[in-house]
Amino acid sequence: MPLKPFALGPLIAAGALACGLAAPTRAQTPPPAPSHPVTETRHGVTWVDPYRNLETRSPETLAWMRAQARFASDTLARIDQRQPLLTRIGQLSRSTGDAVRNVIRMPGERYYYLRRQAGQNQFQLVMRLGLEGPERVLVDPEALARAAGGVPQAINYFMPSWDGRYLAYGVSAGGSENATLSVLDIGSGQTVGEPIPRVVEDGVSWMPDSRRFAYNQLRALPAQAPDTETYQDSTVFLQTVGQKADQARPLFGRTVSPALKLDRLEVGQVFFSPDSGYMVARTTDTTSPEGQLFVAPLAALQAPQVAWRRLAGPEDQITDAALRGDELVVRTYRGAPRGRLMALPLEDNTLAGPRTLVPEPTTAVLEGFELTPDAILAEERSGFSLRAVRYDAQGRHDIAPGQPGSTLITGNPAHLAGDTLVSTSSWTQPARLLRVDAQGHTRDTGLLNQQAPAGVPELVAEEVMVTSHDGVKVPLAILHRKDLKRDGQAPTLLIGYGAYGVSEEAHFLPRDFAWFERGGVIAIANVRGGGAFGDPWHRAGFKATKPNTWKDGIAAAKYLIDQGYTTPKRLGIWGTSAGGIFVGRAVTEAPELFAAAIFDVGMLDALHSENSANGVTNISEFGTVQDPAEFKALQAMSTYEHIEKGVAYPAVLLIHGMNDPRVDTWESAKTAAKLQASSSSGKPVLLRLDEQAGHGIGSTAQQAYAKQADIMAFLLWQFGLATATP
Repeated sequence: MPLKPFALGPLIAAGALACGLAAPTRAQTPPPAPSHPVTETRHGVTWVDPYRNLETRSPETLAWMRAQARFASDTLARIDQRQPLLTRIGQLSRSTGDAVRNVIRMPGERYYYLRRQAGQNQFQLVMRLGLEGPERVLVDPEALARAAGGVPQAINYFMPSWDGRYLAYGVSAGGSENATLSVLDIGSGQTVGEPIPRVVEDGVSWMPDSRRFAYNQLRALPAQAPDTETYQDSTVFLQTVGQKADQARPLFGRTVSPALKLDRLEVGQVFFSPDSGYMVARTTDTTSPEGQLFVAPLAALQAPQVAWRRLAGPEDQITDAALRGDELVVRTYRGAPRGRLMALPLEDNTLAGPRTLVPEPTTAVLEGFELTPDAILAEERSGFSLRAVRYDAQGRHDIAPGQPGSTLITGNPAHLAGDTLVSTSSWTQPARLLRVDAQGHTRDTGLLNQQAPAGVPELVAEEVMVTSHDGVKVPLAILHRKDLKRDGQAPTLLIGYGAYGVSEEAHFLPRDFAWFERGGVIAIANVRGGGAFGDPWHRAGFKATKPNTWKDGIAAAKYLIDQGYTTPKRLGIWGTSAGGIFVGRAVTEAPELFAAAIFDVGMLDALHSENSANGVTNISEFGTVQDPAEFKALQAMSTYEHIEKGVAYPAVLLIHGMNDPRVDTWESAKTAAKLQASSSSGKPVLLRLDEQAGHGIGSTAQQAYAKQADIMAFLLWQFGLATATP
């Protein structure tokens, strides 16, 4: 899955990492890492890895990580702005109202969504009947956490049955994302049947009868199995509500359907539609969406084994698919770099072939889509904004004309006719969930009710195109208070990602006002490797072309300096997950541009990542060391390999959750160790670890507030705008 557990032994006490228990004597420097060098040769290249030992879970490694975590926590706590920032971030979050996400509307005007009330710590799963109906809590993770001795619990996914009787949902602990699937009888509020472990993927789908559902389950591995086996040979099961977990029917997968000759890493999903007599199986490696598609009639379930028929493969470049009646609607980049929608007939004896439903846009990028019986709802990207559009017999129509910023299609999986749910998104205003009828009349549902914080500075959002190293123009959004003076003194944070074809769109984050109130600037770059301009933009920051990702970031940094927003003494850079390549390589290639850097659950050791559980699934995005050309590309993008002794690197804060299933914690640990031993600048390199967190998904509100306060305080400290007590 796009850049996913790491079980801690008794050496790390509960809360020690997250809370930063003070050591008996305050250390003045971080503890040096134990080093047991390993020499490796591959494709004629020999290199020494001084900290390969930190990839293990030995007592020595865990003791060092514990000491590093305490040192980082103690150092961050001594920054004078840290507590005021934490207080202000909490105030901003509580004052803006409830947070709502993942809205799903089902037949009968049944609304399901996740809500975190202002002041609460975690999202609850709730429902209501009609927009005016009372809200009912279905699953409360806080109650689950209390029952688990305080270990945070989070809802990873949920899907109601078509008739509204049941709800399937997954819950994981401590940010691990290792979800257990349960089924709730909504009427009684009672769990039905047994919990099903190791259902990590969110592709649960109900059959039209609302009594059976399909899910993908990972294998139970023996204790000594290598991490790379984690996502191999998973199976899609068909479960009847109330049935024992071990009675589920194997439906699809490499070991179930050997005639299909699936690869071990092809993770399957089988999905249904209430208006269709077919079921579709789709495979991915959890990272690249361009897998295979198979179809079978529902009647095939009467046979001992389903005879699946192949519809498409990776060569067809299909990135999304949805069932409607006797056809499958797919989004593909094949022959259409900005995407188009095609209809594939499912009847085996039909003479009709694939046909185009929505052509490739002239300039925009076709992204998400949903179906109704008589129309297609699509999202088209231009820069940082998306527009929801409707394609029907009368042509193409903007669903919510006049709405500023982005409009995104939301939560209509049941092929509802008539009106549409559309959410709004902009840089300067909270999101709204609108209900738009066929005539274009708009009504605010009231489900997204956050308000802009009172008394905060007025914001300005500038969207510009920055010239990169090779002349290519790169989108950059710059957010700042309206009264900003471009005198080069603003504390500025540059953010980028650049992987999987994922792009940033305009969004409103109330907590960021804690930064803007201090005169701060936030700049967000849609660098290559993302999808700002379709598939070619992704491929331009992919494997051998990956250097464009961080070089675009360097160009954005230079632009911010040249245009008078800031100087290198007050410029920071932040990258998360696969964005670790963006931030890490920008810092190692142009350290003189930055005063500080935030490496957030980052992919940092590209040469060794594929030896981890989730790293092997990311070979399709980054490459493999087994291939000489891809080895060279991985070497180029590996931050760890480009840390050199005696270079004056900026201050670095490395952040990681110990239960991260997407990027192993050792990537941050090894990078911290090497930076601490190599940098000549004298600036701090801190390894901030949280025992009850993972990749950030599922973290509680308090964990998120503390993390943001630490980041902002660290940056201000290194910009000379905050001090740390001795």
